[in-house]
Amino acid sequence: MAYKCRAYPDPDQAAVLNRTFGCLRLVWNKTLAERRARWHSTGESTSYRETDAALTGWKKTEELAFLSEVSSVPLQQTLRHQHSAFANFFAGRAHYPRFKSRTGRQSAHYTRAAFRMRGGQLWLAKTSAPLPFVWPWGDIDPVGLDPTMAVVSREPDGRWFVTFAVDTHTPAPLEPTGHAIGVDLGLTDFATTSDGQRIANPRHLQRKARNLARYQRRMARCVKGSTNRRKAKAKLARAYRKIRNARQDFLHRASMRLVRSADTIVIEDLAVANMVRNRRLSKAISDAGWGEFRRQLEYKCQRYGRTFIVIDRWYPSSKTCSSCGHLLVQLNLSTRAWNCPGCRSRHDRDINAAKNILAAGLAVSACGGDVRHSGSTRVLSPVKQEVVPTARSGAPQPRG
Repeated sequence: MAYKCRAYPDPDQAAVLNRTFGCLRLVWNKTLAERRARWHSTGESTSYRETDAALTGWKKTEELAFLSEVSSVPLQQTLRHQHSAFANFFAGRAHYPRFKSRTGRQSAHYTRAAFRMRGGQLWLAKTSAPLPFVWPWGDIDPVGLDPTMAVVSREPDGRWFVTFAVDTHTPAPLEPTGHAIGVDLGLTDFATTSDGQRIANPRHLQRKARNLARYQRRMARCVKGSTNRRKAKAKLARAYRKIRNARQDFLHRASMRLVRSADTIVIEDLAVANMVRNRRLSKAISDAGWGEFRRQLEYKCQRYGRTFIVIDRWYPSSKTCSSCGHLLVQLNLSTRAWNCPGCRSRHDRDINAAKNILAAGLAVSACGGDVRHSGSTRVLSPVKQEVVPTARSGAPQPRG
């Protein structure tokens, strides 16, 4: 578990932390530049041991001797994070690591060797006083907290946070409901379930677009490097922070609502990274947060003893009749309801898709496939073993 709360460092602590952030950026960027140069010149990769030895050598030079003035633990953690970032890149799980900027979010990871908790107070290395923070969880006493890591971060809008990583026991599973649902994600409605429930799309970014445009115009009129531009940029960052927090709150509420209501949850394996390439829908898709919603559903189902199933993204859930299995040749995105040419059933596009998603997910579970394992986004072969009714050509009937 991770507990993230607001921190309020005094001027001396803020100076130490800002100095630490600057050293972390330097180590990350310098290490990344040397990795790239070595790879392009010799084709050899760089190991973590080599980067750690290089860091030790930098501290002994006159030019970079100031690296010894900050705690060495966050510096070493930065090297480990970069090594993991390259491992994820070569495994195809992430993009190529990028250089860090001073204008973005800053963070420093402290392991147990660089901090201590005494009486509910956090003492960081290289600081002479405990870091003040506000603990908002009244049912948990911070005095008994035994964190394995503390992460101090500063947001672009100037707010400080401290995150405690704590080893906890797995909570008791939720009571079974005897219910299974399929979930179809969309833009008109954020989600539609197979039992007919709809979750409205709040469209956080669209509702705040006018305010964002006003703040962006104000910042564009300021001289680069001026104090007014820095203030305008902080106001813009606060506006984006409010949108981000509202989206996260909505996704947590919606995902927990589904986890509480069903024992089995089935969704599609949407290729969000490919869908956002559509210039007309990219902003709306990004604002919906489908990828984050899936991530929350996955870990919450695992945590509370629910079954989470992901079906093949190519399964024609919208074009297949959930009553008789008739498969349409074509179904335009603008068609929100259609009549089945085979059984004459009237289908709402999203509800019909959710019912088909549920049926496909139960077929995957019945044939003994891996329903959903953490860390893997690949849909396994049992999806291809589903018994799908014979497809018949047809076209959606016009609305009556």
